[in-house]
Amino acid sequence: MSEPTHFTMASLRDAAGADLGVSGWIEVGQDRITAFAEATEDRQWIHVDPQRAADGPFGTTVAHGYLTLSLLPEITGQLFEITDAAVRINYGLNKVRFPSPVPAGSRIRGRATIVSVDEVPGGLQVVIATTIECEGAAKPACVAESIVRALA
Repeated sequence: MSEPTHFTMASLRDAAGADLGVSGWIEVGQDRITAFAEATEDRQWIHVDPQRAADGPFGTTVAHGYLTLSLLPEITGQLFEITDAAVRINYGLNKVRFPSPVPAGSRIRGRATIVSVDEVPGGLQVVIATTIECEGAAKPACVAESIVRALA
């Protein structure tokens, strides 16, 4: 992973289409999966019971799709910064899919592209397309189009 791309509010206005590159690897271990299950009260056995999951469809526990998605701010934060924005907030999502599982102990990383940049009251709205891959998997773990608001 290299240094994040630095934008100012002015330079971000012309950044639609910019390839932001690839984030560093993030480990998704069982401790993280279990903590997410506790935080969200989603304790389905496929996530938290290694013995039962060993006989399940993936042969091990797997991360919640929403856990993978929740790492999006970390991934995009590694890829770009807006140096003169007062705040950068998550505004929502346009599209999200989870094409393949993230087995416990796997590593994921994301590749992102700026889809669009539009003026909004007080700043800019940036739509970012991110593909999150799981190391060694044939298909992405998550494909998401997120919306970030950069406020002056």
